[in-house]
Amino acid sequence: MNKLLLLCGISFLLSLISVFLIKKSLSQQLIDIPNERSSHTQPTPRGGGLGFIIAFAVTLILSQLLNLNVINSQYSIPWLFLTPLIIIGIIDDWKTVPSSIRYLVQFIVSTLVVAYCGAFPFPFLTQLGTPGEFIASLLTIIGMTALINFYNFMDGLDGLVAGVTAIQLGFLAIWFNQPSLWLLVAALVGFLYWNWSPAKIFMGDVGSTILGGIVAIAFLTNNTTPTSAWLAVTILYPLIGDAIYTLCRRLLQGENIFKAHRSHLYQRLQQSGWPHTQVASTYMGMTLMIAISLYCFGILGAISSGLSVLGAIACGEIYLKSKLSISP
Repeated sequence: MNKLLLLCGISFLLSLISVFLIKKSLSQQLIDIPNERSSHTQPTPRGGGLGFIIAFAVTLILSQLLNLNVINSQYSIPWLFLTPLIIIGIIDDWKTVPSSIRYLVQFIVSTLVVAYCGAFPFPFLTQLGTPGEFIASLLTIIGMTALINFYNFMDGLDGLVAGVTAIQLGFLAIWFNQPSLWLLVAALVGFLYWNWSPAKIFMGDVGSTILGGIVAIAFLTNNTTPTSAWLAVTILYPLIGDAIYTLCRRLLQGENIFKAHRSHLYQRLQQSGWPHTQVASTYMGMTLMIAISLYCFGILGAISSGLSVLGAIACGEIYLKSKLSISP
């Protein structure tokens, strides 16, 4: 435990320093200019996600060299499959990459991960034999690409994705007994020093897409029962719930879901007057509440958490409509 704490401290410091160096040296090459869809008003550097990726990678390698056993050697391979995501993310933060190319890379990466780790457990498909295994693998690949994109979609507010993901990964580290995830939690805390409102740097696509990939890998490399894995999915509800709800809402309204927008619930709350810190803290608080409920009450915690998220979305819509009705 002391060695793990030491590695977490190193990861935090490396992230803190790496993000600062990226902000200082690449602020002109990787600059986010505000537009009509932005939640910020000042040009801000992006690509800061590379800082916590570097910190996580270095401390993972260090743990292996020192034989600290924070990660099973067979699970170090899937992290390497994420390298193309990092490369395409950096390029996209520098110069925009067509969405078709980005999705192709995401699909290839997801296919490699699922081929190595296996599919997410779908109990109702195991009885179908080989066809069931194929369907489960295909669903897992699609699900992983969805996670990658959802984390990217939700990265539009200071501290939101980094803060929520740090809590998610801390829970998964305990739930799935994957201590290596604590190294990334520490790196995200170091990044949050620069990303908390008012943000000095954004994580960019290189950070948000890799977080989606890492969360997916955490689920696919778990050593628990299918029931436990499905219960753990509940920890994703606040962040992914907003993304899925917004997607369905836009489909029902006949909008082009592939067109950039500012209609996520978190974006509309910020537009209604909530400061970045209030929105991020609300999502983080709900994620922490779900983590505690799952850990203490299991399936009852999962059910109550799901209902709580649905209730929160409904309350959010009622609040936004009331704000709209009293607007001049």
